[in-house]
This record gives sequence, structure tokens and C-alpha cells, in this order.
Amino acid sequence: MSGTAPTLLRKGDGKVLVVSPHAALRDKILESLGPESLPATEARGGADALLKLRGSDFRTLLLDPNIEDLNVEELIATIRARYPKLTVVVLDQEKMGGRFSFSPCDREAPAETEVNRPSGPIAALWAKPPASTGPRTASSRGSAVRTEVNRPNGPIGALWDRSSVSTENFIAAPVAKIDSLPGMIGTSPKMREIYRLARLVASRDTAVLIAGPTGTGKELVAHGIHQLSRRSQRPFVVVNCAAIPESLLEAELFGFTRGAFTGAFQSHLGRIHAAQGGTLLLDEVGEMPLSMQAKLLRFVQEGEVQRLGSADIFRVDVRLIASTNADLLQRVREKQFREDLYYRLAVFPLDLPPLRDRAEDILPVARYFLEIFCRQGAVPQKAFSPEAVNLLQEYFWPGNVRELQHRIERAFVLSEANEEIRAEDLAMPSRIALAPIPTSASVASFPDVKELVPLAEIERRAVLDAVQETRGDKLAAARLLQIGKSTLYRKLKEYGPD
Repeated sequence: MSGTAPTLLRKGDGKVLVVSPHAALRDKILESLGPESLPATEARGGADALLKLRGSDFRTLLLDPNIEDLNVEELIATIRARYPKLTVVVLDQEKMGGRFSFSPCDREAPAETEVNRPSGPIAALWAKPPASTGPRTASSRGSAVRTEVNRPNGPIGALWDRSSVSTENFIAAPVAKIDSLPGMIGTSPKMREIYRLARLVASRDTAVLIAGPTGTGKELVAHGIHQLSRRSQRPFVVVNCAAIPESLLEAELFGFTRGAFTGAFQSHLGRIHAAQGGTLLLDEVGEMPLSMQAKLLRFVQEGEVQRLGSADIFRVDVRLIASTNADLLQRVREKQFREDLYYRLAVFPLDLPPLRDRAEDILPVARYFLEIFCRQGAVPQKAFSPEAVNLLQEYFWPGNVRELQHRIERAFVLSEANEEIRAEDLAMPSRIALAPIPTSASVASFPDVKELVPLAEIERRAVLDAVQETRGDKLAAARLLQIGKSTLYRKLKEYGPD
């Protein structure tokens, strides 16, 4: 904005609540309100707005129709019923002559009639449509109210000028539509990039390495790539390298002949053969023992398989995808993973973000799970209360999408016959241990700290707490800690009996 922004809402207009999921838009509106206006309050969504309206004396609400957590028409109807004296102004983000415009939610205006321009400073939030288009609908969400207004007079009219308020300041650049992968939910920029790359590589047989924390949907991405490939009608075989004991992993992958070892009463084709013509997913490949990595290298490099107890070599046509929640490059540096195998698996790497890094996807994914559970339970569709929505958005989600799914399932059961999922139904943990840990903290930042706990002791407590939390399930504990199962066993051995 050039120069001093004119004041839109002065003290006579009462308190203002600005509602938008976009921080940049909220900041721009607050800047436009000017220094002489009463302090405005921000809300990042519909649920947040309803919470802030309780017990407050707001007179005006500026609403971004692109809120993501609640249906905008239902939100407006709720606000009208609860706060009849509150003036609601909907931000109209249509590009009209390069200007950003607003349109009012006038409760008294009948359909298909001209709405008079409101008096006072709030009139500055109105904008004139292009002359050639004539009257236009007041809301981009389908309101029947039609408006035709004139440019405000005086300094307020400066907001109409492209030099004062430009479309670029308020409206993000249009994003090309990218279809999600089959079975996946989420439209955040990071996930759209994952979809784009996955679709790009799906048509080829290039090896793909999918990395990301536990519970982010690595297997879903792998299956999506398979479904979009020319191999979609052939098998999709998953091998969990962390769940199969080292002594059995070779036989499970490559197969064996009768008499190859004690108990081998008949020949058996391995998982690689089972995936012939299709796709093989090596899940948690970072947990594969070094001895097996050398044997896997021949298959990855040459497409050849030799069964245990046989001298015969078989050529197979299998597309290989690997996934891991470990830092494989760090494993390579620690001599825990073969460098040559890593570079053959990571021809096309995909890094999935944790759920906390794509917070805009939390509510759509939560609603998706809730819809599934309602349908499975043959009950009417439930909704989340505003308090529950806030809890979902503010939680750290260390277990990512898998944790969210389980949390919603539990809340669905606890909600019984209620139409809403309440905050208490979610039963969110409040332990400090689950909060994000500052990465740039120092002792000086915490003057009340009397004594520091050694890092090794913190790690020991975290490991033992995870084992106790999962009731001794070592695999679940390893996933909770985001480490490999073998790493967990090694640390438990170091700690000794507890």
C-alpha cells in the first residue's frame, strides 16, 4: 500500500473481527483499518470466530468466504441467529478491474433487488463492479442478493485505486489443478507437489524411494503410483522389512526349494515372484539387515532372483518402490546401509511432509475419516464442534495421519448419539512430551531452569516411556519414536532390565 491507508472503521463503529485462514490477507485488512480504529481481532477460521464472538461486543465481522473449516453459508446463518445486531461483511474476491471488493450480508435485503450502499466508514468496503457487467451477485458463494453501488467519496475512495489496494495484495496467484492420488486426501501445496511428482513418475518403471515420518501415508502413495501405472492390473505386493525376522526375510523375498532348510517341506515362490508384472513395495527398507542388502542388490540391478537351495536364476519384471521413515543417507554414513543400494533405490525420491507441516489438510482428512465411520456405523453424518475444530488444528500430531484416524475413530465411539464430535470426545493428550521441541533453544532462554538433564537420560526416558505407552509392543514403540525396530532393541539392550 502506498501512503497512509485511510481509516475504515473508527471508534463509533465498534470492535471488528477479521476472519480469514490467510494471515497475509488478515494483515492487509488490519493495515487498511488504520491506526485510529478500535483494535481489531483476528480469527483464522469459522470455528475460531464463533469462539471469539462469545461474550464479546463486536459490531462488525469481516468474513473471508474461503474459510476451510466451516461452510460459509451455515456460519453466516449461525451468526445471524446468535448475534442479530452484528454486521457481517463478506469479502468478495472476484477480480473486477484489478480491484478487491467486498459485499455485505444484508439480512433485510430481498432477492433480486438493489441493496443501498451502507452509510458511514463501512461503505469503504464496498466496491464498484465493471460498468459493462451491470448488477452482480453479492457473494461468490451463490447469494441471491444483487448490488449496484457507486464509488465512495472522499479519501475512502482511495481504496478503489489500484495504487492503494491491488488484487495481488489480497488474492493468491491461481494454482493449476492437480488431481490427488487414488485414496489420498489433502490439497496443501506440499501435497499437490507430491501428487504432481507421483503422477509424473507413475508412467515409467523408475525406482522410487518414498521417505517420511511414520503415519504420513507412504504406502498410499506407493499404491497410488501403482494404480496410475501400466501395471495397475497386476499384483501390488508389500513386504514390511521391519516386521519379518532376519532369518526369514531372504526366504520370504526370494523363495526357496524343498529341503533348502529345516522345515522346507515344499518349494515356495517368494514375494518378488508374486509381484511378477506388477509392483513390489519394500516398506521400512532402512531396517533391512546389511547381509540382506547385498543379496537384494542383484535383483535391483539386474532384475534376477535366485531361490534358496537352487542354482537356477530367474529373470523377473517387477517395478520396485521402497519406503522408509529413517534418514537413509545418515544410515549410509553410519555404515548401516549400503551406499550402492541407496542410490539404486533413490532414483526418484519423494519426501512426504508430516501432518503438522500441512495444517490446512487436517480438517479435510478428519472429516473424511468421520464420514467413513458414520457410514460404517449406519448413523447420520456428524460434525465437529468449534472447540473440537480448534483442538484438531492446534495439536502437534506426532503420529501424523494414522494418529488422526485413530483419534477420530475413538471420538466417534465416545460421541454416542450426539450430532457433534465434542472436544472431550477427542480426548487429546496434554503431555508436554508430545509438544514440538524448539530447535534453537538455549539455557539463557529459560532463566528458571536450575538443572539440565543429560541428553542420554532424556533419550532413555523417551524410549522406556514409549514401550510402556504401547504396553510392550516394540514395533509400535519404534514407530512412535520414529526409529527402526532394530535400533529400539539395541537401545533396550544397552539400558538393561528396567
